Amino acid sequence: MRTNFTADPSTAPLLVTVELDAESFARLDGLRRRYFPAERNFIPAHVSLFHHLPPTERDTVERALAGAAARPAPVLRFGRLRRLGRGMATDVEAPELASVHRELAAAFAPWLTPQDRQPFRPHVTLMNKATPDEAERAFAELGASWMHWDGRGEALLLWRYLGGPWALLARLPFGA
Repeated sequence: MRTNFTADPSTAPLLVTVELDAESFARLDGLRRRYFPAERNFIPAHVSLFHHLPPTERDTVERALAGAAARPAPVLRFGRLRRLGRGMATDVEAPELASVHRELAAAFAPWLTPQDRQPFRPHVTLMNKATPDEAERAFAELGASWMHWDGRGEALLLWRYLGGPWALLARLPFGA
């Protein structure tokens, strides 16, 4: 059962993602809207850095994000299309983003959940929570024409999780 944090948003966990350049976002969000089951697609295409940070540490988190965002915008290579159990994703090759993640993981170390302690494997989920047959058909369809491309991370985004949808709290542009 999903917890509904809308009754008291101050208890809702914080998430950190990377804002994609406009062209990459349009392409990936279009694919997400096409393939992700509509009744479960609460959020736009994104690259997650951290999934569950304590809301009580918002100021500290935001300061760390501002420091990390001072560096130039990272190049994001949208590469291999890969299967997820009940969906698919595109892997994101991004050495500069991996460096940002390492810096932030060190700053957030006391609060990291087991999920956020796992090795960083950036990706954009295009489909999830579908039936295995739907996932296989979609993977075959998209895989037939899939080609990699390069984009850019524009900003670090801080969100509040609301039990399904997310609420944007802060946008910290790279290179600012």
